[in-house]
Amino acid sequence: MTRKFLLASDFDQTLSFNDSGVVLSELIGFHGFHDKVKGLADINLVQQGAELSYLILHDPDFRRVRREHLVETGRRILLKHDVALFARVLDNLGEEHKFNFNVISAAPQEIVQSALEGIVPPAHIFGARFRYNEATGEVDSIIRAAAGWGKITVLEELRANLGISHDHIIYMGDGSSDLPVMMHVNQYDGLTIAVSEAKFVSRGAKRTVLSANAMSVLVPVLERVMIGSLPKFGASLVPTVLRCSNGTGCTRTYSQFRTPECKLQRYLMTTPRRLS
Repeated sequence: MTRKFLLASDFDQTLSFNDSGVVLSELIGFHGFHDKVKGLADINLVQQGAELSYLILHDPDFRRVRREHLVETGRRILLKHDVALFARVLDNLGEEHKFNFNVISAAPQEIVQSALEGIVPPAHIFGARFRYNEATGEVDSIIRAAAGWGKITVLEELRANLGISHDHIIYMGDGSSDLPVMMHVNQYDGLTIAVSEAKFVSRGAKRTVLSANAMSVLVPVLERVMIGSLPKFGASLVPTVLRCSNGTGCTRTYSQFRTPECKLQRYLMTTPRRLS
């Protein structure tokens, strides 16, 4: 029997090393992005995570931004190591486990699609969507911002369309805009993974993985999805999933897994064809 899972990920500093707003600001020659964000946070005017979209629509320093700026920003984003391999592995874990991998980000959708071109299909990327002025190219309005509680809306639409139960949802993120969706997923016994040391995020997630390599997240994913469904084998199989480049076997658990040198060697070779 095939078990289906919805794996959703944030983008900025979850699959990448960068903040999209900083990269866009540098592109247009503006260097006060963090001050702008702090000002918005101090007055609680914008949903956390949606600051860049607000600035693009309302701030004079960002009104010059056009679609081509967003696409170029995506090209300049530095992805974490092995993001492409991570996506391919999810597609090839066997007939018993099928993953639907989606990216839900508060960043403009054009940035995320450009950064993940050839890695994640555009139809699986959900970011802030703009309506453009056809004559000037300026952003006229925000169609939808996938920030904070907005991420829950996107996640629930995906879950309903895929026919996946709540406990088969996996979500990973790094910032305060991920907390509402993490609480939502936890409520229904899904799996949440923090990829940040920030206490307000890691305390809200069931697992924490700190690494420069996207493949590291597969440790808690496989522990939950595969080992969790095969109790007779137990958690002792976790070390067999990974191989360190120095030739020694990884014996750290997912909660201690921080090294970027470890990559997925093989998923559980002993996984039986019939799940018990």
